[in-house]
Amino acid sequence: QVQLVESGGGSVQDGGSLKLSCVAYGLTVTGCMGWFRQAPGNKREGVAVIDSDLEAFYADSVKGRFTISRDNAKNTLYLVMNSLKPDDTAVYYCAAKWVRCPATVDFSSINFSYWGQGTQVTVSS
Repeated sequence: QVQLVESGGGSVQDGGSLKLSCVAYGLTVTGCMGWFRQAPGNKREGVAVIDSDLEAFYADSVKGRFTISRDNAKNTLYLVMNSLKPDDTAVYYCAAKWVRCPATVDFSSINFSYWGQGTQVTVSS
């Protein structure tokens, strides 16, 4: 059974930092992986994705503040979030699929086969 398990969420103040982790169980992830988030009343939006060759793509809203990385040996995906803002408050989900990321990443249409259950990130002002 394939399972993605996120951890590392929590509550921080404006300007704070958090590191999210996502461990993949039941599969060896060789393809594209990513982080998405969904705030109450909003649609889910892409945050960052990373390919098997470690090439990363970021949403404009997080560029320069967030860093996505992966440890293929540990089947683990990470998201380091710095300079957090109240607008970053959301449930953060990790995602994975077997194939590589597309050459051009469109966060509104990219599909993933597997999703985690989410971890809450709350940033207070």
